[in-house]
Amino acid sequence: MKVLMINGSPRPESNTQVALDEMCGVFEAEGIDVECIAVGKEVVRGCIACGGCAKLGKCVFDDIVNEIAAKFEQADGLVVASPVYYASANGTLVSLLDRLFFSTPFDKAMKVGAAVSCARRGGLTATWDELNKYFGIAGMPIATGQYWNGVHGRLPGEAEQDLEGLQQMRTLARNMAFLMKSIAIGREQFGLPEREESQMTNFVR
Repeated sequence: MKVLMINGSPRPESNTQVALDEMCGVFEAEGIDVECIAVGKEVVRGCIACGGCAKLGKCVFDDIVNEIAAKFEQADGLVVASPVYYASANGTLVSLLDRLFFSTPFDKAMKVGAAVSCARRGGLTATWDELNKYFGIAGMPIATGQYWNGVHGRLPGEAEQDLEGLQQMRTLARNMAFLMKSIAIGREQFGLPEREESQMTNFVR
């Protein structure tokens, strides 16, 4: 099994990465492969709603989004982590996720998603809520821990002092590993849930 991690922090030794490293230790102990990609310093433009991905099967802007898409398709789980900027996720990460989820044609249902946020003080839950919406719209089960998934820290390494936050990360990783393994067993024994044809009802006719 494989988990793909996307780190939205632009800092190489960020507190966000401290949180992800804590999860990595659990995944490795569970026999799950992990790949972590830092995107915070990438130049990622936002979606322009051109619709070109419907014809190409990928985003028209051939950058890191399309690189990550191939890895996302092969993964059993996706962890998205971000520092908090104005009670929101990193703008580069949001642009990447908008394009990644919209442009990829493969079925994401039953891949397990988990969101992680990191802040000096406030905005953790707002950012966590924001990131979880990507999973919800794609039919991905959302992994939770023992609290809202986040760690506190401002200066490099401060998150290592947040013992409760790090415990949350370990609990989240264990729960995520359990969900992925359970879904794999369920897929083999019962198959995936039946999917109806999409019914789109617009508010304006």
